[in-house]
Amino acid sequence: MPEPARIALAALTGYLLGSVSFAWLLARVRGVDLRAAGSGNLGATNAGRVLGRGLGLLVFLLDAGKGALAAWLGCHAWTDGAWEAGAAAGGGALLGHVWPVFMGFRGGKGVATLIGSMTVLAPAALALAGAAMLVPVVLTRYMSLGSLVFALALPVAVWILARERTPVLIVAAAACPLLWYTHRTNIARLLRGEERRLGRNKPA
Repeated sequence: MPEPARIALAALTGYLLGSVSFAWLLARVRGVDLRAAGSGNLGATNAGRVLGRGLGLLVFLLDAGKGALAAWLGCHAWTDGAWEAGAAAGGGALLGHVWPVFMGFRGGKGVATLIGSMTVLAPAALALAGAAMLVPVVLTRYMSLGSLVFALALPVAVWILARERTPVLIVAAAACPLLWYTHRTNIARLLRGEERRLGRNKPA
C-alpha cells in the first residue's frame, strides 16, 4: 500500500475510534442522555458531574485509551514505527471525539483523547505539559483553565523534547487552537467569573 494511502487509512481509523462516545454509552446505561444533562458535553468532566466522579474518571480513561489505541495502530498496524501514520491516527481520534460521526458531530472537548494519543507519540512531552496543566488546576480548581494551559504547553513541550518527530509536533500545534475553540464557553465563563470549580455538581 502506498504511504499516502496508509496515512489516510490511519487517519480514518483514528477518526472512527475517536467517534465512539464512552460518555454517552455509560450515561445511557444509567438511563441518562448526557447531551441533555449538565452542559450537554460528551466528555469526562460533564460525565463526572452528572454521573459521579467514578464514572467521570472511567470516561476519562476510556477516552484517553481510544486516543492511545489509535496512535499505536497508526504507528504499528500499517507501518513500522512511522510517526506520520501515528500522528495522523492520533489527530483523527481527536477530531472524531470532538465531531463524532456516530453522535451527529456533537462530542467532547478533546483533552483526554489528545492525552491518550500523546502517551504513544510523545510521552516525555506529555509529562511536561501535564505538569504545567496541574499547576492552575491545583491552585484554582478550574479544570478548564488547566486544559487551556495544557493546550499551550503541549506543542512547546514536543518542540523541546521530540522536535525530530515533525508530524507529532504538527498535531500538537494544531490541537492548541482546536482545544481553545472547544473550550470557548469555558473561556467566556472564566472571564465573567462564572466558571464552576472542580467538586461542584454544576455544568462545565
